[in-house]
Amino acid sequence: MAKINFSGKKKLLSKIGKKNLIILAAVLIIGLAVYLNYTFFYDNSSALPETDEPVTEGTEQVETTVSSDNYFTATQLSRQRARDEALEVLQTVIDSESALEETKAEALAEMTRIASDIEKESRIEALITAKGFEQCIAVINEDKISVVVKSDFDLQQNHLAQINEIVMAESGIIPQNVKIIKK
Repeated sequence: MAKINFSGKKKLLSKIGKKNLIILAAVLIIGLAVYLNYTFFYDNSSALPETDEPVTEGTEQVETTVSSDNYFTATQLSRQRARDEALEVLQTVIDSESALEETKAEALAEMTRIASDIEKESRIEALITAKGFEQCIAVINEDKISVVVKSDFDLQQNHLAQINEIVMAESGIIPQNVKIIKK
């Protein structure tokens, strides 16, 4: 019977550190959770009920049959909860004495990106609401954004242009990567 030598793995494990591996795994799990949350709750194809009208990319208008003020509140709470959890894990990584400096730097960069996205979304929502829309939710995912607006009137090309202008000015995201949905 052949014996297996695990000494190489023990050296690697002691060099990296068990705590660093656990922290890295936690960061990856949180990143996956945020991605899945976005995919299931913010992506038009999975988050919104089916309608007779096609869901399209770019700046074309997408209308849904679901209408409720609770949608905007629930979406904001869900988005905030997911981000709070991610920020908490990232803060744990940064505060960890045993974490590698590279891991801490990555966690800090991710926290900075999340904070920047929160600020951009907030400004976009406020400016779009100031243009006469009742409510607005903006969700940034890397270089794409989904904007859901509540409005009593149908969205015309000038409304879409105003929203795209606000998004471009505040986030730098080009109109081809903007989804505008009327709720």
